[in-house]
Amino acid sequence: MLLTHATLATMTSGYGLIANAAVALDGDRIAWAGPMADLPAAFGALGTHDCQGRLVTPGLIDCHTHAIHAGHRAVEFELRLQGASYAEIAQAGGGILSTVAATRAASEDQLLALALPRIDQLIASGATTIEVKSGYGLTVKDELKMLRAARRIGTQRPVTVKTTHLAAHALPPDYKGRAKAYIDEIALPSLRAAQAEGLIDAVDAFCETIAFSVSDLQPLFTEARALGLPVKLHAEQLTDQGGAAFAARHAALSADHLEFLSPEGIAAMAKAGTVAVILPGAFYTLRERQMPPIAALRSAGVPMAVATDLNPGSSPLASLTLAMNMACTLFRLTPEEALLGTTARAACALALHDRGRIAPGLRADLCIWNAEHPAELSYRIGATSLHKRIYEGRPDV
Repeated sequence: MLLTHATLATMTSGYGLIANAAVALDGDRIAWAGPMADLPAAFGALGTHDCQGRLVTPGLIDCHTHAIHAGHRAVEFELRLQGASYAEIAQAGGGILSTVAATRAASEDQLLALALPRIDQLIASGATTIEVKSGYGLTVKDELKMLRAARRIGTQRPVTVKTTHLAAHALPPDYKGRAKAYIDEIALPSLRAAQAEGLIDAVDAFCETIAFSVSDLQPLFTEARALGLPVKLHAEQLTDQGGAAFAARHAALSADHLEFLSPEGIAAMAKAGTVAVILPGAFYTLRERQMPPIAALRSAGVPMAVATDLNPGSSPLASLTLAMNMACTLFRLTPEEALLGTTARAACALALHDRGRIAPGLRADLCIWNAEHPAELSYRIGATSLHKRIYEGRPDV
């Protein structure tokens, strides 16, 4: 296929804009991209799609979701509006643990069926790669059930799914006050079983006062690295627990949330090359006031990705373009940073270096938008319509 008369945002250097451009696709790879005036004659015989001046970007990448779960938490939404905090709801048995109960009661097939409409929404917003975490099972059996369901998404929809082990997400009631025992008896065994079954691409954990401390998580991250798995961390969302610096010491792909990130955490991330994953959906839903230190991250050269954090409690958000708008409006990212955050930098957060930009040899995952300029994707409050999505060189029907 040859895309013609396009406005390209290659994302190779900032927007990397090329006007009146073409992109030649060879199977699932990009063969050539550049101004139409420079199009090699060899590509002239390809079947063409005239973009009529539309914007073409890399396929979007959602590098942080909890798309596999059962149930909803609309009642907690009401409670928060009445003044209850996220921590108070969790301590009263709500929060993550209410989703755990619903997820344990669902079968693998049911979890997949419940997830697919959420995935369809993400695809409709331009996603071609989606990360999906476990973390609502909190038993070896149920964590593996979630990961199997997540792996099956890619067989049901035209999208790449990268799966992450997140058994260290919350403490179930029977382990209250025994975090280290939970790591030894549930998190580590489920990690080893998931790796042996080929179910995971990375390991994550929730480092927070209502979840796990750095010392609790040390054995888990040590084991993950020994198994050859990269790590990432929910860090500094509600308080500063030193999680980002801990993650950086383990060469983490990313540290995510980061509202209470310290200067020491920023310096450690910059040195390690750890991506900061910005999650405005949770900040918005929880009505938080402490913003991530965007200016300091920018100044330190820490790459920033943007993701939906799609989950039933704190971010029931299934649109990457809306996440981009929130990142700009709430946190003052630039539209260029927001698009980099859902393309090239999101790819880095998943260690996927074959996508997220438009260049020869990279994957032919592309979005054609009813837009003239890439800033429109962040400007329109999630409403910029997708003209056509191309996944592995094939346009959606």
